Amino acid sequence: MIDLFSTDYGLMSISVIFIVLIMAVYFTMLFLNKIKLDAPKSK
Repeated sequence: MIDLFSTDYGLMSISVIFIVLIMAVYFTMLFLNKIKLDAPKSK
């Protein structure tokens, strides 16, 4: 656990994990918004 916060590769790993999580939330919200907007058109 010490290596995760004290080394450069540990900090880069944390950065990548946070970026991936942020991207997952962003794309989920984007796709759900697109689905809501396109739903009335398909009826």
